[in-house]
Amino acid sequence: MNRIFLDVHALQTVPPSNLNRDDTGAPKTAVYGGVPRARVSSQAWKRATRTYFDDEHLLDPSELGVRTKKVVELLAKRITELAPSLSTDTALALADETVKATGLKTEVPKRKADAAKESGNTPAPEAKYLVFLSARQLDGLARLAVDGAADITAFLKEKSNKEKAREIADSRHSVDIALFGRMVADAADFNVDAAVQVAHAISVHRVDNESDYYTAVDDENTEEETGAGMIGTVDFNSATLYRYAALGVHQLAANLGQGLREDEPRTEPVRRAVEAFVHSFVASLPTGKINTFGHHTLPDAVVVKLRTTRPISFVAAFEEPVRGDQGGHVREASDRLAAYVPDIERAYGDQDSTLSWVLRVGANTLKLADLGTESDTLGDLVTAVGQAVAERLGKPA
Repeated sequence: MNRIFLDVHALQTVPPSNLNRDDTGAPKTAVYGGVPRARVSSQAWKRATRTYFDDEHLLDPSELGVRTKKVVELLAKRITELAPSLSTDTALALADETVKATGLKTEVPKRKADAAKESGNTPAPEAKYLVFLSARQLDGLARLAVDGAADITAFLKEKSNKEKAREIADSRHSVDIALFGRMVADAADFNVDAAVQVAHAISVHRVDNESDYYTAVDDENTEEETGAGMIGTVDFNSATLYRYAALGVHQLAANLGQGLREDEPRTEPVRRAVEAFVHSFVASLPTGKINTFGHHTLPDAVVVKLRTTRPISFVAAFEEPVRGDQGGHVREASDRLAAYVPDIERAYGDQDSTLSWVLRVGANTLKLADLGTESDTLGDLVTAVGQAVAERLGKPA
């Protein structure tokens, strides 16, 4: 299959907020172009993107996975749904043996083991690391466990059954596993290469963190009782962020394989996954301190590129920080992108085979209209990108 890359670029302004904290509680920052910038880590926005799939019902639950250490409990629940006559302890034992048959390691956490000595309850084993499994993989492992319920140890000692457990756990990947990958350090054959790379979002301008001193009043205080019931500080900043993600469509197609449904063309699961990712990446928002700041914004501009050369970030357009001389940062940032993108694509010969789309809001982003086909809504953009990806995939290599 030919290499196909989808680049998603966004300019998004957030008001005073603390989307992604460091170990001191302050908003994360980075130095770029010699000045400090606001930063939101790739992990924070990938998590927001992944949870948005389910929150907004962009994909059927059967096409999604779950990342957890509590995989034994999760599998035991599915086992009891298939075989209600099995006790909870039996289901947990079946689940534990089946999980270990895939090559994953489980153990009872020490804190739970210590607590169990006092309560007398037997805690469920957990995986020694976060495990990412699809709904279909969990269902398949549950059926296998029920098949061997009479003597699960002997059942899984048979080479064919153990191989089947491994095959179930490493096939029919969910969309989120196919997109974001899966890594288990001590079970390399369990790993899935991520199709998506997400950059740390950084501000297009210099940012210095600020601190808010706050107080809380005790509602039951009398007039004679002065002073605050609580005082504290919270750090924050505000910024116009440049966000970027690169999706290897060819890698996504390889990860999904034939997809999760039998009755559809091979391009359909990839198209659905691409549309869900673009929608979710653009519209999602990390929720750090959101109750404190209510930073509910959406991007001012989105540029999507479908190309057959390697991915290209346009962050270098902001290596010299935007100064905000025009009263804000969005207009100058948009103008910078509008000038930079054609120049770099011309210099590196990346224009002929590249398809481009633009979604923008307001007069400040007007110059970006020349970068591609304009979409009126996010839905229109997502549909156009999905159709183009399906067409590219349908062409012979």
